[in-house]
Amino acid sequence: MTGNQFHLGIDVGGTFTDAVLIDGDTGRIETAKVPSTPADPSIGFMAALERALEQSGADPRDIAHLVHGTTVATNSLIEGKTPKTAFVTTEGFGDMLEIARQVRPSLYDIHFEKLRPLVPRDLCYEVPERLDARGGVLKPLDEDAVREISDALRTRDVRSVAVCLLHGYANPAHEERVAEILREEDPDLLISLSSTVCPEFREYFRASTCVINACIIPVVGRYLAGIEAGLSRAGVGAELLVMQSNGGVLTAPQAASKPVFMVESGPAAGVVSANFIAGRLGHTDLISFDMGGTTAKAGLILDGRPRVTKEYEVGAQAQPGQGMTRAAGYPIRTPVIDLVEVGAGGGSLAWVDPGGGLRVGPRSAGADPGPMCYGKGGTEPTITDANLVLGRLNPDYFLGGEMALDLDAAAAGIRERCAKPLGLDLTAAAHGIIEIANATMINALRLVTVRRGNDPRDLTMVAFGGAGPLHANRLCEEMRIPALIVPPSPGTASALGLLVTDLRHEFSRTRLMSAEAADLGGVRALFETMEEEGRRTLRHEGAAHEQVEFRRGIELRYVGQSSEVAVTCPGEGLDAGALADAVRRFHLEHERAYGHGYPEQPVELVNFTVTAIGRIPRPRLQRIGSNGTSVEDARTDTRRVFFPDAGGFVETAIYDRVRLRPGHVVVGPAVIEEVDSTTVVQPGYRAAVDDFGHLLIAARRPG
Repeated sequence: MTGNQFHLGIDVGGTFTDAVLIDGDTGRIETAKVPSTPADPSIGFMAALERALEQSGADPRDIAHLVHGTTVATNSLIEGKTPKTAFVTTEGFGDMLEIARQVRPSLYDIHFEKLRPLVPRDLCYEVPERLDARGGVLKPLDEDAVREISDALRTRDVRSVAVCLLHGYANPAHEERVAEILREEDPDLLISLSSTVCPEFREYFRASTCVINACIIPVVGRYLAGIEAGLSRAGVGAELLVMQSNGGVLTAPQAASKPVFMVESGPAAGVVSANFIAGRLGHTDLISFDMGGTTAKAGLILDGRPRVTKEYEVGAQAQPGQGMTRAAGYPIRTPVIDLVEVGAGGGSLAWVDPGGGLRVGPRSAGADPGPMCYGKGGTEPTITDANLVLGRLNPDYFLGGEMALDLDAAAAGIRERCAKPLGLDLTAAAHGIIEIANATMINALRLVTVRRGNDPRDLTMVAFGGAGPLHANRLCEEMRIPALIVPPSPGTASALGLLVTDLRHEFSRTRLMSAEAADLGGVRALFETMEEEGRRTLRHEGAAHEQVEFRRGIELRYVGQSSEVAVTCPGEGLDAGALADAVRRFHLEHERAYGHGYPEQPVELVNFTVTAIGRIPRPRLQRIGSNGTSVEDARTDTRRVFFPDAGGFVETAIYDRVRLRPGHVVVGPAVIEEVDSTTVVQPGYRAAVDDFGHLLIAARRPG
C-alpha cells in the first residue's frame, strides 16, 4: 500500500491507547486499541502505532499527518510527579500561592484541606520592582536582586522557574529582563513568563497558570522528545502535532514550551470528534458523551462550535455524583473546551461505604490491574464487571475476542464486595451499580445543559468511548434527549477527533475600559498586534497565507462584576456600531447563562482575544455501501440481558455491527457488538444505520 498518504491519530487514555489510521486516497479507516502503559505512556503510543501500521499494511514513511492526544501533563500534576520548580514575583507578594483564593468548594465542610501549592514557600522568591495597572514603572527592577535569586536557584538545583510580576500583563518589560538575567547566569534554566503564558489581569490566576506551565515543562518536554525519538526509529517522518485543550493542535516544540495549553488534550479530542461526526449529518446543537475506562465526560456544542471556557481547574478530586467542584484545584486561565468530568468509567470501582451505602467511583481500576473480569489481578468489582453480569457484554467477544472476560470472577467480586454486605442478590447488586453510575452521569449531563440554560430536549447526543454506547440510550431516555448518534468504532472516536481539527493558537490581552467611552482605535490596534503574532506563529508552523483565519472576541461584564462573558466581534473594521452589537449580544448571553440581564446597566470591556487558526485538510471518510443483505443477516445470536423496564432478564437479539448496512433497522431490546465497543438499544427504541455506518437511535413511534 506504499505511495498513499495516511493520517494517523493516537490518543493515550487512562485504560487504553487508541489509534485511527485514515487512507487519504480512499478514506478507508483502520483502528487499533492497546492497553495503556501508565508507567511510560510512550510505550503504549508506539504499540498503538505499530498495531495500526501492521493491520493496514502501511509503510511508516507514508504517514503524512500525525496528531497525538495525551493526559501526561494532567497526570504529572495529579500524581505530584513534577520536578523542583521556583516562583519569582514582586516584592511583598511571595505568599500569593499560599493565600490563593478565599473561597471554598464546600462551604460547610470542616474537613476540607486546600491542595498544597505546587511551589513550596521556600522556593518563592521576591524581587524589588513595581508597575502600576497601566504598566507604568513605579519602582525600577533591582537587577542585582535577580542575580542573587539565580545563585539561590543554582544552590537548590532548580531547573524550572515561573516568573509572575505584578501587572506584568500590562507591561512585560520587567518579566522579560528577569528572564534575560536568569538565562545569562544559567542558560539551561527553563523559564515561564506570565506575560507570555497568560497576559491577563487577576494576579493569582495568572500566577497559577504560569506555575503550572513551569512545573510540567520538563515532564512534557522529555515525554515529547521520547515520542519523537521513537517515531524517528520507526521511520515516521511526519511532524508530530499535539492536541490542545481548546480543540486545536500545535506543533510539538510549541507544546513543549507551553504545555499548560494541553492539560485537557485527550478529552478535547472527543468533543471535536463528536462535532465532526454530527456535523456531517446536519446536527449543530449537541451533547458530546465520552465514557472510557476511567471517567465519563460531557461537553456542549452549540451552533457547530464547542463551548470554551477559561474557568478550569486541574488537580481537584471528583466528588461522587458531582464531578469537579470549583475552588478545589489549581486554576488555569487558558481556553479549555468546557467539559464536565465524573469518575464513572468502565473501570470505576463499586464499593460499600461505612454507612452501608453502595457507591461507584471515583477511584478506578485503570489499565493495570483493570476490572476483575480482565483476570489481571483486580480485586474490586467495577462497572464493566456489572455490565458483564447483566448480560450486556459478551465474555467471548471483548476487543473482538482478543481478550476473554471472566464472568465467574466478575460475579464473585460483586457478590462478595457488594451483594452480601447489602443483603442483595447478585442481579440486584449489579443493577444497582449500573443505576448509580447512570445517576452520576445524568448529573454531569444536567450540569452541562440545564444548569447552563440549555434544554436537553433540543439537543442530539453523540456517544463514544469504549463504554459510552453501553449506557447512552438509557441516559437519553432519562434526560429526554430525542436523538442519539453512535459512530462506527466508538471506542476510538477520540483518536478520530485528532485528525479533524486545525492548528490553533489563542492570544489575549487585558485592557479595562467603559463600553460607552471605548478607545476604538486602541482596540483595533490591539487586535492587529495579536493577529500579527498569530500570523508569525502559524507561518513558522508551515501554514500558508490562504489557510490562516482569525477570530476576534471580547470579554465583557457589568460594572462591579467579578466575572466576564465572552462574545465574538467582527474580524475587521470594528466601529461604534459593531461594538454596540457586541454589547447587545452580551446582555442576551448573560440572560441565557444566568437567567437575568440588565440592559440599562453600564458595561465595561475587560479582555480582548484573538484565535489564530491554520486550516489543515480533513481526511476524506468512506461511505459504506449496501450489499443487499437484510438486518437478520447481521443477527448472530440471542442472549439473556437484564432490562429493568422489561421486568428483568430478556432473551435479546445480538447483532454484529460490521454486518449492518445502510437502511438496516435494529429494534430494541437489542445488543450490537463490535471490536471496540458494545451498543445497547433499550426497549421502545430503534437503531437505524446511515450511509456512513452511524447508528441513529431514537424512540419508536407508537404503532
